[in-house]
This record gives sequence, structure tokens and C-alpha cells, in this order.
Amino acid sequence: QKLKEEADKIQEEYGYCILDGHREKIGNFKTEPPGLFRGRGDHPKMGMLKKRVMPEDVVINCSKDSKIPEPPEGHKWKEVRFDNTVTWLASWTENIQNSLKYIMLNPSSKLKGEKDWQKYEVARRLKDVVHKIRAQYRADWTSKDLKKRQRAVALYFIDKLALRAGNEKEEGETADTVGCCSLRVEHIKLHPELDGQKHVVEFDFLGKDSIRYYNKVSVEKMVFKNLRVFMKNKDSTDDLFDRLNTSILNRHLQSLMDGLTAKVFRTYNASITLQEQLKALTNSEDNVAGKLLSYNRANRAVAILCNHQRSTPKTFEKSMQNLQTKIDAKKQQVEEAQQELKKAEDEFEDTKDAKAEANVEKKKKLLKRLEEQLARLNVQATDKEENKQIALGTSKLNYLDPRISIAWCKKFGVPIEKIYNKTQREKFAWAIDMTDEDFEF
Repeated sequence: QKLKEEADKIQEEYGYCILDGHREKIGNFKTEPPGLFRGRGDHPKMGMLKKRVMPEDVVINCSKDSKIPEPPEGHKWKEVRFDNTVTWLASWTENIQNSLKYIMLNPSSKLKGEKDWQKYEVARRLKDVVHKIRAQYRADWTSKDLKKRQRAVALYFIDKLALRAGNEKEEGETADTVGCCSLRVEHIKLHPELDGQKHVVEFDFLGKDSIRYYNKVSVEKMVFKNLRVFMKNKDSTDDLFDRLNTSILNRHLQSLMDGLTAKVFRTYNASITLQEQLKALTNSEDNVAGKLLSYNRANRAVAILCNHQRSTPKTFEKSMQNLQTKIDAKKQQVEEAQQELKKAEDEFEDTKDAKAEANVEKKKKLLKRLEEQLARLNVQATDKEENKQIALGTSKLNYLDPRISIAWCKKFGVPIEKIYNKTQREKFAWAIDMTDEDFEF
């Protein structure tokens, strides 16, 4: 309680700002303490010393007429600027990657909510032109211009497999991770036939945060032929798409639709997949637990598409055992309730009196309740097992239009709290307010 009060006091003092006359919550307003740098995966700078951030390193961004925050005694800020074209409130450069770090607003703020809404609206606009774009990149597979052909194959991968674009990175500055445009010859293998499928491409590379992307995909014949051409006479460390980079790709996408970048495909494909899966999997006859299982399965299809993995939680075995113990106990209760019911029925057969009949009804109700509880626990176990290596949170927070989930909840009578926790409901308040059950992405 005491710690909580102290934290609340700090939150009260540092955790809010005034934006356009509204009091808004700030995201993370603490700088990282000094320590050893870890980085994700096999980072070349692992173990280097992360220095303490001093006031002299920090740029404050506020409005001219506001009360400028005081630096700690004996110190001064690096700079105070009044830039209303950016969304950050303070920034500094960290000493290991020389990258800029920012203090931003909380996801629940109006500014972030509007940005989020715009992101999903751009993805919804893509829905109207995506068939044209697909027709065009298919046509480009046979273009005389090698540059166009590379662009078309890369776009096919970004669309079909929801790969990230893959920006060029400074060598030795970061872990060796790649995306679509920066794939090297060593990252793919071509199989004319594999496991009864034709034209299979086997991908194996480290993506963002050094998470391995491994997938075998049957692709269209022209894509397969083109890849052969792109790999010809190249070493394993050469770029697969040597005539392409993310700026060329995004410039091209921008010309096809205003605001279109490679990332929009990821958002679009994630959201459309969720909507289609929910339509296919939800049974309106199911109870809430059954509907939630369908929801999680739809969410899982998206997480698999986006390659959102996690390592099996350390506590997985233990919590699975606990659940199994609960299931066994509940089975026992169901069996006992069945015997009790049988006894009550026999008694009623003998006496035919009203009291015995009421007892039978009571036992029936109890049995039904216990059977429902057992079914719920079994669903929970299935869900847990299927989810142990998949992170559902990333897509739920960043790639799925929340209006799809909210419309589904309203349509099937599932409480929104079952899908989004308190923090998530705050982040998606804009969507909760504006969505009815007929929303279509």
C-alpha cells in the first residue's frame, strides 16, 4: 500500500501533461538507469555500458507559454524547444546505438487514439484497391525490367506472407536481422517439389528482435522462376533483391494509393484474416467460453501469419498441471452428482411424492451446472495448450482493428472485458464508442 501511494504521487507529479487544453496521461516518463546493454538476440554491442542519462542530455519540448519544467538543482537541460509538429515531450540520445529515445503520450491519449484510428482507416482503404494492386504485381512478374520483377516478387511476399519491409541497417551496429527487401540468397531454398506440393520456397531467417522466421510456402510458378533468376550466379551472402530497397518499394506503393506503405499490408492482412476467421469459426449457439475459444483461434491465425512467437512460459507445465488437477476434481464432482441424481430418481419412482420430484429437479440443475463448469475448464486447457508458443498480444494491440473485435462482442453477446483488459479498453476507447455490431472492416 505504501509503495503504491509513493508511485501514485510520482505519477501525479510527472505522469500528466496538458495537450490542447486537455489533461493527458504520459506514457513512460522514466529514463532507463545505467547498466549493461543486452539488446535482442545476438547483438554485436551486447555487454557495453549504458550510461546514466543526465539533464544535460535531455531536450524538452513544450509550448512557449507553458511552465517549463525545472531541471534538477545544479543542472540544465540540453535544450528547450517549442516544436508542435512532433508528438514527443522529451528526448535524448542513448550512447550505445546513438539512437534517439523519446517520452511520448500514453496509448489512451486522444493524440495516439487518432493516429491509431487513421492507421486502420488507411488499411481499410487498401481493401478497395488491393485486387488492382495484386493484378498489377502479377503482370510485373513477366516484365522485361528486372527491377520491376524484383519489386513485384517482393510485394507478393509482403502481401501473402505479411513479411516486414526490411530496412537497410548499419553493419556491426545491430544484430543481423532482415526483412523482405534485405533478404539474402542464403535465406531461401527452392524446391521444385516438396511434400506433395509444387514450387515450394523454404524461408529461414532472423526477423525483427532476432525472432526466427521459418516457413515453407508453395508459390506461383512465375514467382518460383523469377527467384531462380534472382539467385543465379550469386554468393550466399548476396542480396536476393539487389535492385530493390524499402524506399523504392514504398515510393511505388505511394503511387498506387495515398498513404500506402509495406506496413499497411501487414495491418490489412491481419485485420481481414481476423474478420474472416471470426465469421468462419464463431457458433452463435456456443456459450461465452466456447465463443472465446473461437475468438482466440481467430487471433491465433493472425499471430501465426505475423510470426508472433514466444518461448513457452517457464510456468507453463506447472499451471497446466494445476488446471488438470481442477479438471480431475470437477470430473469427480460430476460423477458424484450423476449418482446423486440416479438415487433421487429411484426415490421418486418409489414414492411419487412432490418433495422427491423437487429433489430430482434440484439434482438435475446441479449436474447441469457442474457439466458446464467441466466443459469450461476443458476449453481453457485446449486454449492454453494451443497458445503456449504464440504471442497473441502483439497483433491484438498493433495490427487488428479493434472495431472488428468490438462488433463481434456486441453481435454475439460477449462482454468486451473478456477480450480487452482495462489498459486495452482505455487505449481503444475511441473504437468502443463508435462501433456497433454491423461494423465491417
